[in-house]
Amino acid sequence: QEAHASAVLDRCEGLEMDAVAVNEEGIPYFFKGDHLFKGFHGKAELSNESFAELDDHHHLGHVDAAFRMHYEDSPSDHDHMFFFLDNKVFSFYQHKLEDGYPKDISEVFPGIPDHLDAAVECPKSECDEDSVIFFKGNDIYHYNVKTKTVDDKTFKSMPNCTSAFRFMEHYYCFHGHMFSKFDPKTGEVHGKYPKEARDYFMRCSKFSEESDHVERERCSRVHLDAITADDAGNMYAFRGHHFLRKDEGNDTLKADTIENAFKELHSEVDAVFSYEDHLYMIKDEHLFVYKVGEPHTHLDGYPKTVKEELGIEGPIDAAFVCADHHIAHIIKG
Repeated sequence: QEAHASAVLDRCEGLEMDAVAVNEEGIPYFFKGDHLFKGFHGKAELSNESFAELDDHHHLGHVDAAFRMHYEDSPSDHDHMFFFLDNKVFSFYQHKLEDGYPKDISEVFPGIPDHLDAAVECPKSECDEDSVIFFKGNDIYHYNVKTKTVDDKTFKSMPNCTSAFRFMEHYYCFHGHMFSKFDPKTGEVHGKYPKEARDYFMRCSKFSEESDHVERERCSRVHLDAITADDAGNMYAFRGHHFLRKDEGNDTLKADTIENAFKELHSEVDAVFSYEDHLYMIKDEHLFVYKVGEPHTHLDGYPKTVKEELGIEGPIDAAFVCADHHIAHIIKG
């Protein structure tokens, strides 16, 4: 492992990813150099820890492009992850290299050039035929998986993609640490793009000055940490260092930092429930209690341990109290 880059990678520093692909379980993999980020938060790990043969056959400096194949008519290819390195392509299924790989890109995907910039799958429900879209510089190649034919495309409104992926039936082109959502058939980009990737695909505490905090918290692909509603019907949704609030009778969403509204917590709660005009907020092994108000008031004597207050060891994954009931439901594991 001494031959690998030793620098600690921080995705919140605005990295330009080399490739992005979603695994068989729907978890996005972000590749940078010889490292890999799994999901929307967490530290980088060496790519060869998950895909060992990448190093066995080809010293892994970086992955040029990657995608997960969608081709239900061919079980030997469907749901396989394909990685492109220089002029070679690797096919993995459940993190194991398929027999006979790596192969030349021209053998597996005739008409597709070497040294690609990006690739993304496109099922026939969204691209008329099961396809893969390949990107190299200004050139776009629509590859028909069934017929193995290539249709050259021009996506005039799109920037050159350094990586691309399909997530929740939407298509994203990354360029630097920005991204644009695009139509896979026409390349059209609708809406206000490009946007900051760290706002929507990563859990970061700091964002660019141009960030729209309400839009980010409402539309981010990073899952919520906790959600609750107080006795008055006001809703609170927590994610990372921020939370959204929607007051009863008002459809307007407001975003704020946890540090500002709940300074004792600082950030990142594990679970929240409300009971009798108080918010019970669980973080690691501790329980914080706030009286609902403007501002919220932290109760004296807290935090206390989860074990002391709830009779259960932390950490806790979720919690809730049903309206007009006096039982806290605690979810762990």
